[in-house]
Amino acid sequence: MKVLITGILGFVGSHLAERLVDSGYEVSGVVRRVANRNMEVIGNIAKDITLVSGDITDYVSIRNATKTVTPDVIVHLAALSPVRDIAHALLELPDPQTRKLVAASTAEVYGLQKKAPLKESCCLKPSSPYAVSKAAADLYLQMMFHTYGLYGTILRPANSHGRKYDVSFMVEYLVTQMLKGETVYIGAPDSVRDYMYIDDHVRAYLLAIKNAKADRQIYNVGTGIGVTNRALAELIAQKIGFDSNKIKFRSYPPDYPFRPFASDQPYIVLDATKIRNELNWAPQLNLSEGIDKTLAYFRNRMPIHKGK
Repeated sequence: MKVLITGILGFVGSHLAERLVDSGYEVSGVVRRVANRNMEVIGNIAKDITLVSGDITDYVSIRNATKTVTPDVIVHLAALSPVRDIAHALLELPDPQTRKLVAASTAEVYGLQKKAPLKESCCLKPSSPYAVSKAAADLYLQMMFHTYGLYGTILRPANSHGRKYDVSFMVEYLVTQMLKGETVYIGAPDSVRDYMYIDDHVRAYLLAIKNAKADRQIYNVGTGIGVTNRALAELIAQKIGFDSNKIKFRSYPPDYPFRPFASDQPYIVLDATKIRNELNWAPQLNLSEGIDKTLAYFRNRMPIHKGK
């Protein structure tokens, strides 16, 4: 089976590509021609995959890329991009009924909701520009499932962690700052999030690719267990032996980009009952175990600050 990945050089895309190669899939990725692109994320599998030039904001470019690869499955992971061009390019391939699109939405499309694990049936109330773009793509694909007969699956994943090359996300930020002994800033300590390790995240895509039950379905992908930013920081600090007095709650780092308080979702925890029942997906690592793996990676690459 041939799989084409948009966003193959991203966090989820690179991990998914590695798992697909290991599983015997023929993997290609769409990449845009830019200077100084970091190819390190696919270094282990570079010889086993094909990269095709394409700009996901340009329909002709994407159509040419899909015709070059003629994929059985397109996994659309690139962020802040028009899903319309990907979907229509797939429908123009021969025998489109034999092909499918697996697209990444996000838990953030739910926006401001009541504090209960969020189901796929919840209305979409995005509260940030990123979430609005994802909600628009999410709804567009639902329309295409019913109106154009597109085969596909929409996944709405919770926060994931286990990055190696980008430490700007919460878990990676906390781990690397604390290992260096530097001050940590937690702007919204009471916000609750659902965290899963990258291996569990990628496995949901693998199941959606292989299982016909996933066709024209929407799935939440998360643990269903919420943790506050405060508790997350305290857990990581305990594991490292970090001085808790150097955690600054309700304060953002110097020069942190302005974000309206109203856009900060206080609660994002997902009910993943549907994907558990239909695709037999369940997280294999809890939060503590996942953090241990992230810590192990960075401990081997960074000096550790001793003492409290």
